[in-house]
Amino acid sequence: MTLTVDKAQAQIRELVAKAAQSAFPDAELAAFNVEVPADKSNGDYSTNAAMVNARTFRLAPRKIAEQLTAQMDLSASYFSRVEVAGPGFINFFLSPAFYADVLLDVQRAGESYGRSDYGKGKKVNVEFVSANPTGPMHMGNARGGALGDCLAAVLDYAGYAVSREFYVNDAGNQIDKFALSLDIRYQQIFRGEDAVTLPEDSYHGADILERAQEFADVYGDSYLAKSEEERRAALVAFALPKNIANMKSAMEKYRIAYDTWFSELTLHEGGELQEVIDLLTARGYTYEQDGALWYKNKEIQTQLLQKEGKDQAYIDKLELKDDVLIRANGNPTYFAADIAYHRNKLEKRGFDRAIDVWGADHHGHVARMKGAMYAIGIDPDRLDILLMQFVRLIRDGEVVKMSKRTGKAITLTDLLDEVPIDAVRFMFNLREPGSLMDFDLDLAVQQSAQNPVYYCQYAHARICSILAKLASEGKKAHPADRETLECLIAPEETALIRYLSTLPEVIVNAAKNYDPAKVTHYTIELATLFHKFYNACRVNVEDETLLQARLTLCLCVRDTLKSILTMLNVGAPEKM
Repeated sequence: MTLTVDKAQAQIRELVAKAAQSAFPDAELAAFNVEVPADKSNGDYSTNAAMVNARTFRLAPRKIAEQLTAQMDLSASYFSRVEVAGPGFINFFLSPAFYADVLLDVQRAGESYGRSDYGKGKKVNVEFVSANPTGPMHMGNARGGALGDCLAAVLDYAGYAVSREFYVNDAGNQIDKFALSLDIRYQQIFRGEDAVTLPEDSYHGADILERAQEFADVYGDSYLAKSEEERRAALVAFALPKNIANMKSAMEKYRIAYDTWFSELTLHEGGELQEVIDLLTARGYTYEQDGALWYKNKEIQTQLLQKEGKDQAYIDKLELKDDVLIRANGNPTYFAADIAYHRNKLEKRGFDRAIDVWGADHHGHVARMKGAMYAIGIDPDRLDILLMQFVRLIRDGEVVKMSKRTGKAITLTDLLDEVPIDAVRFMFNLREPGSLMDFDLDLAVQQSAQNPVYYCQYAHARICSILAKLASEGKKAHPADRETLECLIAPEETALIRYLSTLPEVIVNAAKNYDPAKVTHYTIELATLFHKFYNACRVNVEDETLLQARLTLCLCVRDTLKSILTMLNVGAPEKM
């Protein structure tokens, strides 16, 4: 469906082209822009067609603009008038027909309003959270979950075929450390804490104690007589599934449904990690040193930077270094597994694009990961890394680091127990990913206009209440035609309708920029404009035509608010 807003811009181009053909028949019209002016006094749309054609038409821009506008017939268009401004801008002012047709667009699209085919069905993998299964999830995971899930929803609305993925780090060094930590705690249960010491760089969390005790409750001290290797393997086999189950439960509570939980272990056991090592070696990008196998990161990064036009002095300042793929003890590094994992996504499973949501502390890993894709023959531009800044929790104006309940670091589960999930999901998407964020716990639980998600939900509930009250009086909305809707000419009505018309563009821009905050901000402004309309324009009027038009406007705003909130997996209550 071609939307009214697209038709309006196409009409401007056609009006300018026809006018130029009449006013300057011997000259070829140069390309020009059509944009929305920041200042509404400069029209609803403006074009620089006169300025960019000054040389072509050999005339002052303002004179060109005057001659072009003199040739324009607006009768069959969405515009009521056109004016020349400043040095030669041509400003177009919308007619009631435009606003009427926008509402008809919204009605026709229904729940699909805002969707587009911008992504052309390209397959996109969005991987987010991916916390180590060796302990509870933290605030970074909380923000990453809301961001990644809402980004995936935005991409889906923009026409991409989206798959949500959680990468389970169930192999490698962190699992060895997990096994050691469980083993020490298990031994301490029976032999005492002084008998065996927990190393400083192991996991000291209460969750490790809990898992070791659960194991002991089932098996008693029987594993003390086993070998260290057998004991640790049994502890991991017992504890890891419980931790992964807890992560899945937390994500479900957070309203996140992953399409895939991808196990790192499958890369090791299925031979894909060795395949990528062999591939890098065959391409000449590995070497042995000190018993380890190294990846020529410095060489690859230099090649890519030189392609970008960077000189050697710039490259030298970066102090690039090579990376270990296989340690001297024969164990692969996390980096090696990560290369195999991204190859699996982009080559084995055939995603057109992979988007990873990482914490800002991983910024140094971005270039080498994209470089590794180049090294194995995959276009590095098919991998996008979204770096997410840290979160500070604020209560009573002070930074909070510890849970009131446990006296320990606040986890994702703690947060979801304390704050409504609607507020968590919405508020974590109020800032662009690269911005540091203060999450105000007091604000998140407030039922007031200061709470942004409550404010938006209240607008939806308010419309439902208006419609219900009118229905109780026998006043229900009937399908409205353009003629009926053209009576919506009050400034508050046209401002609200014009803003409704921008939703598809907002979603596309959010998808382009990987920034769901553009959608939450849109929702807040839509709610604001509705409240302004409601305060200025009485819905329950005697004039049946105006009543039906305003009922239609209310329905369109209600349905759009519900559609957006549902897209973000936030509730749209009918009563508050």
